[in-house]
Amino acid sequence: MSLSIRNQIAGTVASVTTGEAMATVKVRLDGGQDITAAITTEAVKDLGLAEGSAVKALVKSTEVSLATGPVQGLSIRNQIPGTVSDVAAGGAMASVKVDVEGGALTAAITKDAVTDLGLAAGSSVVALIKSTEISLATA
Repeated sequence: MSLSIRNQIAGTVASVTTGEAMATVKVRLDGGQDITAAITTEAVKDLGLAEGSAVKALVKSTEVSLATGPVQGLSIRNQIPGTVSDVAAGGAMASVKVDVEGGALTAAITKDAVTDLGLAAGSSVVALIKSTEISLATA
């Protein structure tokens, strides 16, 4: 199956916490970062997810926000540090490629945000991703 989702980072399930309808799945990415995905309990069962399962974390580029440093006082717990490798800006939007340990992420953000944050190749950033915006696929 081919997907239009460009952000696909490999990892291993570290833990699964199930609730009645939803579950949180902690994933250790191949680069060593820990992220959490909030998915349905049914999806956990359908995918056969358990500690040690190989997975890919999938995130649409429109669901990746960027900050110029770690952010506190925010409910977004998935904060992945990286370095901007490329910025392609159009009239209104920009595609920002970020190298992270073990892979790369692309963020689709406004051109104004690129300007306001001073983003360019070599800039240090932190990718912010809500746990509800991370999908998991078995590897």
